[in-house]
Amino acid sequence: MELKWLLYVTLLALGTLAVQAHDMDDDNDGDDVVDIEDDLDDGIEEAEDLKPETSTPPPTPKVTYKAPVPTGEVYFAESFDKGTLDGWILSRAKKDDTDDEIAKYDGKWEVQDMKDTKLPGDKGLVLVTRAKHHAISSKLSKPFVFDTKPLIIQYEVNFQNGIECGGAYVKLLSKTPELNLDQFHDKTPYTIMFGPDKCGEDYKLHFIFRHKNPKTGKYEEKHAKRPDADLKNYFTDKKTHLYTLVLNPDNSFEILVDQTVVNSGNLLNDMSPPVNPPREIEDPNDQKPEDWDERPKIPDPDAVKPDDWDEDAPAKIADENAVKPEGWLDDEPEYVADPDAEKPEDWDEDMDGEWEAPQIANPKCETAPGCGIWQRPMIDNPNYKGKWKPPMIDNVNYQGIWKPRKIPNPDFFEDLEPFKMTPFSAVGLELWSMTSDIFFDNFIICTERAVADDWASDGWGLKKAADGAAEPGVVGQMMAAAEERPWLWVVYILTVALPVFLVVLFYCSGKKQPSAAEYKKTDAPQPDVMDEEKEEDKDKGDKEEEEEEEANEEKLEEKQKSDADIGNASQEEDEEEDEEERKAASEEEETVNRSPRNRKPRKD
Repeated sequence: MELKWLLYVTLLALGTLAVQAHDMDDDNDGDDVVDIEDDLDDGIEEAEDLKPETSTPPPTPKVTYKAPVPTGEVYFAESFDKGTLDGWILSRAKKDDTDDEIAKYDGKWEVQDMKDTKLPGDKGLVLVTRAKHHAISSKLSKPFVFDTKPLIIQYEVNFQNGIECGGAYVKLLSKTPELNLDQFHDKTPYTIMFGPDKCGEDYKLHFIFRHKNPKTGKYEEKHAKRPDADLKNYFTDKKTHLYTLVLNPDNSFEILVDQTVVNSGNLLNDMSPPVNPPREIEDPNDQKPEDWDERPKIPDPDAVKPDDWDEDAPAKIADENAVKPEGWLDDEPEYVADPDAEKPEDWDEDMDGEWEAPQIANPKCETAPGCGIWQRPMIDNPNYKGKWKPPMIDNVNYQGIWKPRKIPNPDFFEDLEPFKMTPFSAVGLELWSMTSDIFFDNFIICTERAVADDWASDGWGLKKAADGAAEPGVVGQMMAAAEERPWLWVVYILTVALPVFLVVLFYCSGKKQPSAAEYKKTDAPQPDVMDEEKEEDKDKGDKEEEEEEEANEEKLEEKQKSDADIGNASQEEDEEEDEEERKAASEEEETVNRSPRNRKPRKD
């Protein structure tokens, strides 16, 4: 027992010292290490003995960067590892309907290493400036034609400074005779727009394609449904993310982030507005008849207002049972002029008017139930009924909500292959951003999923591996923290030792029956002695009952002798009377024997 309590006290003391050391660390901002070492000499020495010989974390595995190379046919592939913008064209256009000061596409683009890169030599395209229009584009090796093969577009984005308001989407520029990349701007025709965009707390991942109306020849933007996934983390964690769009000839599509599907659907069913218009539309010339009744309920025309209905009764009335509280100050106002207020020196009565001291709460009212003219409080009027209205009943003439009739849609068409979009021949970034240093890398446009996956593995996969290798494991993080704060070793020891001690204590301190020697040291009765005492009490009770029964029998015998003497003295009495007395004596004996008090308890 003494050993158990000693262990409890020791653990409690160590835990208390560790908590105090942690509190001092929070208060002293770095100076606490010396103070805690003074207070925890013994604990730290023990911890140092248990520390490994070196706490230096193992060397970080080195990830060597090598520029990715396409493993199959591609329409476009760019890793920017040459360090130049060769093949890219900066726009010199101006936006229409915009002030000249901000209309120019004069935002800067550069090829740079990513901030805090873990892969030396891995470069990318960086949107350098903020609050400017940026536009840059590059030609594909050959135009992409939508026929029997899928379209896969994939690239990486890193919001190195986070993102306030701006986009990082790409545009696949339609192949047209008028396409001039030198004049690339927001109105330049595109086939697909894809990528992240954010403003305020609205986080988007665009997939928009421009569909050509086969009847009118006009283009209309079709937007994919919003993904159900939470996209916020991709914009705020300052990590590189891989964005992929897969568009299949069967009109299905998938949108992936970091090779995980976040949105999917079909061009025919999951775009807004729909690709194909409805077959029928409401007749714009149809008008509702004047006698059309849309009212499901109407006031009961046969209802009559009751004679005792008082529409003029107020909703609230004064409480006639209310009594003014004692001490109410009728002559004191609730607010008075501040006696300490002074007119400002620059107060101009001609300009500002006559100066008046500001009003403050009347100090005399603080101790009184109230000040001013007392008025009875208002209560609900039990006689209030309000304006009478007839009850509502079902309308027998109800015809339902009127709708115009349907007619064939004169603009109807059915395009069952929206995948066959306008071919595109260039890829471009046309962006406005309030945040700088948006990093783009490893663009690829191809038709084979394996090619895109290999490209991702050699580019984004290396970045992910390098970031993971650079991040210490749990043990490494704990070791590094203990190097900065040695008192953490005490916490670690307690965390491991405390459960072990508790398990040992509880399993080794099971309940044991005390020995006879321990009973001799105290006045506490032993278990066998207690049982014997109970048996003795029971036997004593039985003996007392037997003695009482014997006494009753003796009394009965004495009475019988007395009766016999009386019978001998008066022999002249007839025998019938003597027999009656014997019967009475016998009944009395039976009564005594039947008494519960004299009944001997049954032994089990």
